[in-house]
Amino acid sequence: MYFEILGEITEIEVIATGHGIGVLKFLRKRYGAGQWRKLKGIAKVRKHSGSMRWAEVHWYEAHGIGRKGWKIKRFLD
Repeated sequence: MYFEILGEITEIEVIATGHGIGVLKFLRKRYGAGQWRKLKGIAKVRKHSGSMRWAEVHWYEAHGIGRKGWKIKRFLD
């Protein structure tokens, strides 16, 4: 699913860190070593079709590497 984040991400929470991340080996191989964390938050997104909706989004993040692997988990409206 293709989407674009519009504005700020709010209510950011850490879901997992380190070995609690199921795809840690993939992240390290693809993007490099780092203190990887899985996070979730609420954001307004524009879907590929052009419609805008509020959604819960998940992603992975490491210091010095940035945010990777964006995913919409569910729509809130």
